[in-house]
Amino acid sequence: MNKFIFLICFSLININTKAQGLNATEQKIIDFVNQHMTATTNLLKETVDINSGTLNIEGVKKVGAVYAKELEIAGLKTTWISLPDSLHRAGHLVAYKKGKKGKKVFIIGHLDTVFEPDMPANPWKILNDSTATGQGANDMKGGDVVVIAALQALNSLGLMKDADVTVYFTGDEEKAGTPVSVSRKDFIERAQQADVALGFETAVGLNTIATARRGSSNWLLNVTAKTGHSAGVFSSNSGYGAIYEAARIVNDFRLQLSNEKYLTFNPGLFLGGSEMHYDVAKAKGDALGKTNIISPAVTVTGDLRFLTEEQKDTAREKMKAIVANNLNGTKATISFSDGIPGMVPTEGNNHILAIVDAVSQSMGIGKTAAGDPGSRGAGDISYIAKYVDCVDGLGSSGKGAHAPGETINLKEYPILIQRAAILIYRLTHE
Repeated sequence: MNKFIFLICFSLININTKAQGLNATEQKIIDFVNQHMTATTNLLKETVDINSGTLNIEGVKKVGAVYAKELEIAGLKTTWISLPDSLHRAGHLVAYKKGKKGKKVFIIGHLDTVFEPDMPANPWKILNDSTATGQGANDMKGGDVVVIAALQALNSLGLMKDADVTVYFTGDEEKAGTPVSVSRKDFIERAQQADVALGFETAVGLNTIATARRGSSNWLLNVTAKTGHSAGVFSSNSGYGAIYEAARIVNDFRLQLSNEKYLTFNPGLFLGGSEMHYDVAKAKGDALGKTNIISPAVTVTGDLRFLTEEQKDTAREKMKAIVANNLNGTKATISFSDGIPGMVPTEGNNHILAIVDAVSQSMGIGKTAAGDPGSRGAGDISYIAKYVDCVDGLGSSGKGAHAPGETINLKEYPILIQRAAILIYRLTHE
């Protein structure tokens, strides 16, 4: 037995000896997951090595086809939800099984990654005894395979017969097709029929999950100004120019709003000069800057992240007031576009957390608590958070999501699959 396998086995034995709160059926789930970890890891490797950047439509569909086969092995029927060609997205994989026992469970994952085909490749590779790397290994093919392995364990043990489960793997979570009223229509409608939603985005270790996530939106600031020779800048006739006014506005955003908990706003592009052109559709532009000309125009784009709709709306009103207080010789306008809503912490979400915590403690891995909403970005689960009790962060653990060299923690991986399987079992057998 090599060192890697020995350490994984030792870790599993150590956890299982502490699992005093599991019944005989749940112990069988643990054993099944352990016995099939080689096949589980091979499935993860196979799909990590398929590029499925959001805009790689064929790659996303290819990963979806692999997962569809595996979900059918888990006893679910599968269907592909196509989107209009105008959205330029692959579509979504749905797997489902109707039943009359326990909670109706809606499970969320996504097939796409941030890594497009023109980005440097990062194939699956085991780095050391507990870590592997690969594009999407953590976010979130690792989470998708957690779902598949957990459901296969339950089905093989005859525990899915009366369960009502829907698995929804979107194909464009990293960059949703717009309008989202189209790309998320079927997703929302199916979720509204459920009692509980479980998101399998990246886990923060074994003892933290998300009962809340911040939402995201965008803003576009346009500033125009008198232009002329730079020698006249600051004068009553020439004014301050567009660059000074844009800088004032963005800095006032920072001064007046940056200390509010869960609220952030980041300028991602700041473009201005003596000549400037910005392409809204492509989110890029070009500028010419002559130092002896007062800039006549500036465009700034950014995001706005928030926990509640009230927080978002209040921040927007404050930003509008800052924008309206123009320096001499300038005019500015700001517009906002909605993205993903916030997932607000609720008593219903806390109830699911309590069930996850009970599973964790039964397994001997300690307490599970709610994480900081400010530490997570927006995700698909937020589209349905107002309709159904939900938690997120049940997937694989690791580091560096969205970055080259993204990793997955292989020591924690079997334990997270076991917990997911027992959680689904308890929810569907209440």
